Amino acid sequence: MTPTSLPVLRLKPKTKPQAIRRGYPWVYANEVVTDRRTRAITPGAIAVLEDAERQPLALVGVNPNSKIIGRVLDAPDAAAPDRGWFAARLTRALALRERLFDAPFYRLVHAEADGLPGVIIDRFGDIAVIQPNAAWADALLPELADALAEVTGVRTILKNAGGRGRALEGLDDQDAVLLGDAPTAPVPVTMNGATYMADLTGGQKTGLFFDQRPNHAFAARLAQGANVLDVFSHVGGFGLAALAGDAQSALCVDGSEAALTLAEEGAARMGALDRLRTSRGDAFAQLTELGEAGQSFDLVICDPPAFAPSNKAKEAGLRAYERIARLSAPLVAPGGYLVLCSCSHAADLSAFTGACLRGIGRAGRRAQLIHTGQAGPDHPLLPQLAESGYLKALFFRL
Repeated sequence: MTPTSLPVLRLKPKTKPQAIRRGYPWVYANEVVTDRRTRAITPGAIAVLEDAERQPLALVGVNPNSKIIGRVLDAPDAAAPDRGWFAARLTRALALRERLFDAPFYRLVHAEADGLPGVIIDRFGDIAVIQPNAAWADALLPELADALAEVTGVRTILKNAGGRGRALEGLDDQDAVLLGDAPTAPVPVTMNGATYMADLTGGQKTGLFFDQRPNHAFAARLAQGANVLDVFSHVGGFGLAALAGDAQSALCVDGSEAALTLAEEGAARMGALDRLRTSRGDAFAQLTELGEAGQSFDLVICDPPAFAPSNKAKEAGLRAYERIARLSAPLVAPGGYLVLCSCSHAADLSAFTGACLRGIGRAGRRAQLIHTGQAGPDHPLLPQLAESGYLKALFFRL
Protein backbone atom coordinates (compact mmCIF):
# COMPACT_ATOMS: atom_id res chain seq x y z
CA MET A 1 0.00 0.00 0.00
CA THR A 2 1.46 3.37 -1.03
CA PRO A 3 1.14 6.48 1.14
CA THR A 4 -1.22 8.09 -1.41
CA SER A 5 -3.73 5.26 -0.92
CA LEU A 6 -3.69 5.49 2.87
CA PRO A 7 -6.40 7.20 4.91
CA VAL A 8 -5.72 10.72 6.11
CA LEU A 9 -5.63 12.16 9.63
CA ARG A 10 -5.74 15.97 9.55
CA LEU A 11 -4.85 18.45 12.28
CA LYS A 12 -7.37 21.12 13.23
CA PRO A 13 -6.63 24.64 11.97
CA LYS A 14 -5.57 25.90 15.42
CA THR A 15 -3.28 22.92 16.08
CA LYS A 16 0.31 23.84 15.29
CA PRO A 17 2.36 21.12 13.60
CA GLN A 18 5.77 22.23 14.91
CA ALA A 19 5.87 19.64 17.69
CA ILE A 20 5.44 16.78 15.20
CA ARG A 21 8.11 18.25 12.93
CA ARG A 22 10.49 18.46 15.89
CA GLY A 23 10.01 14.83 16.83
CA TYR A 24 7.05 14.66 19.20
CA PRO A 25 5.58 11.18 18.60
CA TRP A 26 1.93 11.51 19.66
CA VAL A 27 -1.17 13.08 18.14
CA TYR A 28 -4.11 13.56 20.50
CA ALA A 29 -7.72 13.03 19.49
CA ASN A 30 -8.68 16.61 20.33
CA GLU A 31 -6.03 17.88 17.89
CA VAL A 32 -7.48 16.33 14.75
CA VAL A 33 -10.57 16.78 12.62
CA THR A 34 -12.91 14.01 13.74
CA ASP A 35 -15.31 13.72 10.85
CA ARG A 36 -17.08 10.60 9.62
CA ARG A 37 -14.03 9.39 7.65
CA THR A 38 -11.75 9.76 10.65
CA ARG A 39 -14.10 7.84 12.91
CA ALA A 40 -14.35 5.09 10.29
CA ILE A 41 -10.60 4.39 10.30
CA THR A 42 -9.99 0.89 11.65
CA PRO A 43 -8.05 0.82 14.94
CA GLY A 44 -4.48 -0.13 14.09
CA ALA A 45 -4.61 1.22 10.54
CA ILE A 46 -1.75 3.20 9.04
CA ALA A 47 -2.55 6.74 7.85
CA VAL A 48 -0.90 9.92 6.65
CA LEU A 49 -1.01 12.82 9.09
CA GLU A 50 -1.52 16.21 7.46
CA ASP A 51 -1.47 19.73 8.84
CA ALA A 52 -4.49 22.02 8.46
CA GLU A 53 -3.17 23.13 5.04
CA ARG A 54 -3.14 19.50 3.88
CA GLN A 55 0.66 19.28 3.87
CA PRO A 56 1.85 15.75 4.83
CA LEU A 57 3.63 15.58 8.19
CA ALA A 58 4.15 11.92 9.05
CA LEU A 59 3.08 8.32 8.65
CA VAL A 60 1.09 7.37 11.75
CA GLY A 61 -0.56 4.38 13.36
CA VAL A 62 -4.17 5.30 14.15
CA ASN A 63 -6.60 4.33 16.88
CA PRO A 64 -9.83 6.39 16.86
CA ASN A 65 -10.77 4.75 20.19
CA SER A 66 -7.73 6.15 22.04
CA LYS A 67 -6.90 9.59 23.42
CA ILE A 68 -3.65 9.16 21.50
CA ILE A 69 -5.27 8.86 18.10
CA GLY A 70 -2.01 8.84 16.13
CA ARG A 71 1.51 7.56 16.80
CA VAL A 72 4.25 8.77 14.50
CA LEU A 73 6.00 5.93 12.67
CA ASP A 74 7.92 7.43 9.77
CA ALA A 75 8.19 10.22 7.20
CA PRO A 76 4.96 10.90 5.28
CA ASP A 77 6.31 9.49 2.02
CA ALA A 78 7.54 6.23 3.56
CA ALA A 79 5.92 2.91 2.75
CA ALA A 80 3.58 1.40 5.32
CA PRO A 81 5.32 -0.90 7.84
CA ASP A 82 5.97 -4.47 6.74
CA ARG A 83 8.40 -7.19 7.79
CA GLY A 84 11.34 -5.39 6.18
CA TRP A 85 10.43 -2.13 7.91
CA PHE A 86 10.35 -3.86 11.28
CA ALA A 87 13.63 -5.64 10.53
CA ALA A 88 15.37 -2.32 9.89
CA ARG A 89 14.16 -0.84 13.18
CA LEU A 90 15.05 -3.98 15.12
CA THR A 91 18.50 -4.16 13.57
CA ARG A 92 19.22 -0.62 14.72
CA ALA A 93 17.94 -1.37 18.23
CA LEU A 94 19.96 -4.59 18.42
CA ALA A 95 23.19 -2.83 17.41
CA LEU A 96 22.95 -0.55 20.45
CA ARG A 97 22.28 -3.39 22.90
CA GLU A 98 25.06 -5.58 21.54
CA ARG A 99 27.48 -2.69 22.01
CA LEU A 100 26.29 -2.20 25.60
CA PHE A 101 25.99 -5.76 26.90
CA ASP A 102 28.04 -8.94 26.74
CA ALA A 103 25.04 -11.25 27.15
CA PRO A 104 21.63 -11.17 25.39
CA PHE A 105 19.60 -10.12 28.43
CA TYR A 106 18.21 -6.61 28.02
CA ARG A 107 15.37 -4.44 26.81
CA LEU A 108 15.67 -4.70 23.05
CA VAL A 109 12.97 -2.17 22.15
CA HIS A 110 11.90 0.73 24.34
CA ALA A 111 8.84 1.96 22.45
CA GLU A 112 8.99 5.48 20.99
CA ALA A 113 12.67 5.91 21.80
CA ASP A 114 13.49 3.02 19.45
CA GLY A 115 11.09 4.13 16.74
CA LEU A 116 8.40 1.55 17.57
CA PRO A 117 5.71 3.52 19.43
CA GLY A 118 3.97 1.54 22.14
CA VAL A 119 6.13 -1.57 21.63
CA ILE A 120 8.19 -3.11 24.43
CA ILE A 121 10.47 -6.07 23.73
CA ASP A 122 12.58 -7.66 26.45
CA ARG A 123 15.12 -10.31 25.54
CA PHE A 124 16.05 -13.30 27.69
CA GLY A 125 18.67 -15.18 25.68
CA ASP A 126 16.86 -17.05 22.93
CA ILE A 127 13.45 -15.96 24.26
CA ALA A 128 11.85 -12.58 23.53
CA VAL A 129 8.75 -11.14 25.21
CA ILE A 130 6.74 -8.54 23.28
CA GLN A 131 4.25 -6.12 24.78
CA PRO A 132 2.39 -4.59 21.80
CA ASN A 133 0.73 -1.77 23.73
CA ALA A 134 -0.59 0.16 20.73
CA ALA A 135 -3.27 -0.84 18.22
CA TRP A 136 -1.03 -0.42 15.15
CA ALA A 137 1.57 -2.83 16.57
CA ASP A 138 -1.07 -5.31 17.67
CA ALA A 139 -2.48 -5.34 14.14
CA LEU A 140 0.98 -5.98 12.67
CA LEU A 141 2.14 -8.42 15.34
CA PRO A 142 2.80 -11.33 12.91
CA GLU A 143 5.10 -9.15 10.79
CA LEU A 144 6.85 -7.84 13.91
CA ALA A 145 7.37 -11.37 15.29
CA ASP A 146 8.73 -12.64 11.97
CA ALA A 147 11.20 -9.75 11.77
CA LEU A 148 12.23 -10.26 15.40
CA ALA A 149 13.08 -13.90 14.80
CA GLU A 150 14.97 -13.00 11.62
CA VAL A 151 17.07 -10.23 13.20
CA THR A 152 17.85 -11.76 16.59
CA GLY A 153 17.64 -15.50 16.00
CA VAL A 154 15.47 -16.03 19.08
CA ARG A 155 13.66 -19.36 19.10
CA THR A 156 10.71 -18.40 21.31
CA ILE A 157 8.57 -15.26 21.14
CA LEU A 158 5.88 -14.59 23.70
CA LYS A 159 3.15 -11.96 23.58
CA ASN A 160 2.53 -10.37 26.98
CA ALA A 161 -0.84 -8.61 27.08
CA GLY A 162 -0.57 -7.26 30.63
CA GLY A 163 0.57 -3.76 29.78
CA ARG A 164 -1.58 -0.92 31.12
CA GLY A 165 -1.46 0.71 27.69
CA ARG A 166 -3.40 -2.12 26.07
CA ALA A 167 -6.48 -1.39 28.14
CA LEU A 168 -6.24 2.29 27.22
CA GLU A 169 -6.05 1.26 23.55
CA GLY A 170 -9.05 -1.07 23.82
CA LEU A 171 -6.94 -4.18 23.15
CA ASP A 172 -7.34 -7.70 24.52
CA ASP A 173 -5.55 -9.09 27.57
CA GLN A 174 -4.77 -12.50 26.08
CA ASP A 175 -1.15 -13.66 26.28
CA ALA A 176 0.07 -15.86 23.44
CA VAL A 177 3.01 -17.89 22.16
CA LEU A 178 3.99 -16.46 18.77
CA LEU A 179 6.98 -18.72 18.09
CA GLY A 180 8.39 -21.86 19.65
CA ASP A 181 7.34 -23.17 23.04
CA ALA A 182 6.71 -21.22 26.22
CA PRO A 183 9.29 -21.90 28.96
CA THR A 184 8.10 -24.30 31.62
CA ALA A 185 10.32 -22.88 34.37
CA PRO A 186 11.74 -19.49 35.34
CA VAL A 187 14.75 -18.32 33.32
CA PRO A 188 17.98 -17.46 35.21
CA VAL A 189 19.38 -14.02 34.37
CA THR A 190 22.76 -12.83 35.65
CA MET A 191 23.20 -9.08 36.26
CA ASN A 192 25.78 -7.30 38.40
CA GLY A 193 26.99 -10.65 39.74
CA ALA A 194 23.52 -11.58 41.02
CA THR A 195 21.25 -14.27 39.62
CA TYR A 196 17.59 -13.42 39.08
CA MET A 197 14.84 -15.86 38.21
CA ALA A 198 12.51 -14.43 35.55
CA ASP A 199 9.01 -15.90 35.28
CA LEU A 200 8.23 -15.06 31.66
CA THR A 201 4.70 -16.46 31.63
CA GLY A 202 3.31 -15.65 35.09
CA GLY A 203 5.44 -12.83 36.47
CA GLN A 204 4.99 -9.07 36.51
CA LYS A 205 5.37 -7.18 33.24
CA THR A 206 7.68 -9.20 30.96
CA GLY A 207 9.13 -11.20 33.88
CA LEU A 208 12.04 -9.02 35.05
CA PHE A 209 12.86 -5.34 35.39
CA PHE A 210 16.00 -4.62 33.39
CA ASP A 211 15.67 -0.86 33.90
CA GLN A 212 17.12 -0.85 37.43
CA ARG A 213 20.36 -2.58 36.43
CA PRO A 214 22.69 0.46 36.92
CA ASN A 215 20.93 1.40 40.17
CA HIS A 216 21.33 -2.14 41.48
CA ALA A 217 25.05 -1.81 40.71
CA PHE A 218 25.36 1.48 42.60
CA ALA A 219 23.50 0.04 45.59
CA ALA A 220 25.84 -2.96 45.59
CA ARG A 221 28.78 -0.56 46.06
CA LEU A 222 27.14 0.65 49.29
CA ALA A 223 26.29 -2.84 50.51
CA GLN A 224 29.64 -4.36 51.48
CA GLY A 225 29.32 -5.70 55.03
CA ALA A 226 25.88 -4.08 55.38
CA ASN A 227 22.57 -5.31 56.70
CA VAL A 228 20.13 -4.52 53.91
CA LEU A 229 16.36 -4.06 53.70
CA ASP A 230 14.80 -4.29 50.22
CA VAL A 231 11.12 -3.27 50.24
CA PHE A 232 8.91 -3.95 47.21
CA SER A 233 11.68 -6.38 46.28
CA HIS A 234 9.83 -8.30 43.55
CA VAL A 235 12.22 -11.19 42.72
CA GLY A 236 14.98 -9.68 44.84
CA GLY A 237 16.18 -6.83 42.62
CA PHE A 238 18.20 -4.72 45.03
CA GLY A 239 18.51 -7.39 47.73
CA LEU A 240 20.27 -9.94 45.53
CA ALA A 241 22.51 -7.22 44.04
CA ALA A 242 23.48 -6.27 47.59
CA LEU A 243 24.32 -9.89 48.42
CA ALA A 244 26.47 -10.02 45.29
CA GLY A 245 28.18 -6.90 46.67
CA ASP A 246 29.07 -8.82 49.87
CA ALA A 247 26.26 -7.58 52.08
CA GLN A 248 26.17 -9.31 55.44
CA SER A 249 22.43 -9.94 55.12
CA ALA A 250 19.39 -8.91 53.09
CA LEU A 251 15.72 -8.89 54.04
CA CYS A 252 13.39 -8.82 51.03
CA VAL A 253 9.82 -7.62 51.58
CA ASP A 254 7.11 -8.03 48.96
CA GLY A 255 3.41 -8.73 48.69
CA SER A 256 3.89 -11.68 46.34
CA GLU A 257 4.83 -15.07 47.75
CA ALA A 258 5.71 -16.25 44.24
CA ALA A 259 8.14 -13.37 43.72
CA LEU A 260 9.84 -14.01 47.07
CA THR A 261 10.19 -17.71 46.20
CA LEU A 262 11.98 -16.67 43.01
CA ALA A 263 14.22 -14.38 45.08
CA GLU A 264 15.15 -17.33 47.29
CA GLU A 265 15.88 -19.49 44.24
CA GLY A 266 18.11 -16.77 42.84
CA ALA A 267 19.97 -16.47 46.13
CA ALA A 268 20.41 -20.24 46.25
CA ARG A 269 21.97 -20.22 42.79
CA MET A 270 24.35 -17.50 43.99
CA GLY A 271 25.31 -19.50 47.09
CA ALA A 272 23.86 -16.72 49.23
CA LEU A 273 20.64 -18.24 50.55
CA ASP A 274 22.00 -18.28 54.12
CA ARG A 275 22.27 -14.46 54.00
CA LEU A 276 18.75 -13.86 52.65
CA ARG A 277 15.50 -13.54 54.58
CA THR A 278 12.10 -12.85 53.03
CA SER A 279 8.88 -11.46 54.46
CA ARG A 280 5.53 -11.38 52.65
CA GLY A 281 3.09 -8.60 53.43
CA ASP A 282 1.91 -5.06 52.81
CA ALA A 283 4.96 -2.83 52.52
CA PHE A 284 3.54 0.06 54.53
CA ALA A 285 2.51 -2.29 57.34
CA GLN A 286 5.88 -4.03 57.33
CA LEU A 287 7.78 -0.74 57.44
CA THR A 288 5.62 0.34 60.38
CA GLU A 289 6.19 -2.94 62.23
CA LEU A 290 9.95 -2.81 61.68
CA GLY A 291 10.02 0.73 63.03
CA GLU A 292 7.97 -0.15 66.09
CA ALA A 293 10.34 -3.04 66.76
CA GLY A 294 13.32 -0.69 66.67
CA GLN A 295 14.92 -2.43 63.70
CA SER A 296 17.90 -0.77 62.02
CA PHE A 297 19.65 -1.37 58.68
CA ASP A 298 22.76 0.02 57.03
CA LEU A 299 21.06 0.21 53.63
CA VAL A 300 17.31 0.51 52.98
CA ILE A 301 15.82 0.44 49.49
CA CYS A 302 12.18 1.10 48.57
CA ASP A 303 11.27 0.47 44.92
CA PRO A 304 7.45 0.62 44.80
CA PRO A 305 5.15 0.27 41.81
CA ALA A 306 3.97 3.42 40.05
CA PHE A 307 1.99 5.39 42.63
CA ALA A 308 1.38 8.16 40.06
CA PRO A 309 0.71 6.41 36.72
CA SER A 310 -1.18 9.44 35.37
CA ASN A 311 -1.48 13.16 35.99
CA LYS A 312 -4.83 12.54 37.69
CA ALA A 313 -3.06 10.35 40.26
CA LYS A 314 -0.04 12.62 40.73
CA GLU A 315 -0.92 14.29 44.04
CA ALA A 316 -2.02 11.05 45.70
CA GLY A 317 1.09 9.37 44.36
CA LEU A 318 3.39 12.03 45.78
CA ARG A 319 1.74 11.64 49.18
CA ALA A 320 2.40 7.89 49.01
CA TYR A 321 6.06 8.48 48.13
CA GLU A 322 6.35 10.91 51.06
CA ARG A 323 4.84 8.30 53.37
CA ILE A 324 7.30 5.67 52.17
CA ALA A 325 10.18 8.04 52.92
CA ARG A 326 8.77 8.90 56.35
CA LEU A 327 8.39 5.23 57.33
CA SER A 328 11.70 4.03 55.90
CA ALA A 329 14.04 6.81 57.07
CA PRO A 330 13.89 5.83 60.78
CA LEU A 331 15.04 2.32 59.84
CA VAL A 332 18.37 3.61 58.49
CA ALA A 333 21.28 3.46 60.92
CA PRO A 334 23.17 6.76 61.44
CA GLY A 335 25.48 7.22 58.48
CA GLY A 336 23.57 4.61 56.53
CA TYR A 337 21.90 4.86 53.15
CA LEU A 338 18.33 5.18 51.93
CA VAL A 339 17.40 4.51 48.30
CA LEU A 340 13.99 5.70 47.12
CA CYS A 341 12.71 4.92 43.63
CA SER A 342 9.81 5.96 41.43
CA CYS A 343 8.68 4.57 38.08
CA SER A 344 5.85 7.13 37.79
CA HIS A 345 6.26 9.31 34.70
CA ALA A 346 3.65 11.77 36.01
CA ALA A 347 5.83 12.59 39.03
CA ASP A 348 8.91 14.29 37.60
CA LEU A 349 12.30 14.26 39.30
CA SER A 350 11.77 17.58 41.10
CA ALA A 351 8.36 16.61 42.48
CA PHE A 352 9.55 13.15 43.52
CA THR A 353 12.66 14.53 45.23
CA GLY A 354 10.53 17.04 47.11
CA ALA A 355 8.19 14.31 48.35
CA CYS A 356 11.11 12.18 49.52
CA LEU A 357 12.78 15.07 51.36
CA ARG A 358 9.53 15.98 53.10
CA GLY A 359 9.15 12.42 54.30
CA ILE A 360 12.75 12.19 55.47
CA GLY A 361 12.41 15.52 57.27
CA ARG A 362 9.18 14.50 58.97
CA ALA A 363 10.95 11.41 60.23
CA GLY A 364 13.43 13.70 61.98
CA ARG A 365 16.34 12.81 59.72
CA ARG A 366 18.67 14.89 57.56
CA ALA A 367 19.98 13.69 54.24
CA GLN A 368 22.78 14.08 51.73
CA LEU A 369 21.76 13.27 48.16
CA ILE A 370 24.78 11.36 46.86
CA HIS A 371 23.50 9.97 43.56
CA THR A 372 20.54 10.25 41.21
CA GLY A 373 19.95 7.23 39.00
CA GLN A 374 17.73 6.58 36.01
CA ALA A 375 16.92 3.68 33.72
CA GLY A 376 19.78 1.90 32.02
CA PRO A 377 20.84 2.71 28.45
CA ASP A 378 18.77 -0.15 27.05
CA HIS A 379 15.82 2.08 28.07
CA PRO A 380 16.77 5.16 26.03
CA LEU A 381 15.03 8.48 26.56
CA LEU A 382 13.25 10.18 23.69
CA PRO A 383 14.01 13.84 24.50
CA GLN A 384 10.73 15.07 23.01
CA LEU A 385 8.70 12.70 25.19
CA ALA A 386 9.14 13.26 28.92
CA GLU A 387 7.18 10.08 29.68
CA SER A 388 10.04 7.94 28.33
CA GLY A 389 12.25 9.15 31.21
CA TYR A 390 10.03 7.63 33.88
CA LEU A 391 12.50 6.01 36.33
CA LYS A 392 14.11 7.92 39.18
CA ALA A 393 16.36 6.47 41.92
CA LEU A 394 17.55 8.76 44.71
CA PHE A 395 20.46 7.63 46.89
CA PHE A 396 20.59 9.43 50.25
CA ARG A 397 23.09 9.22 53.11
CA LEU A 398 21.24 9.92 56.35
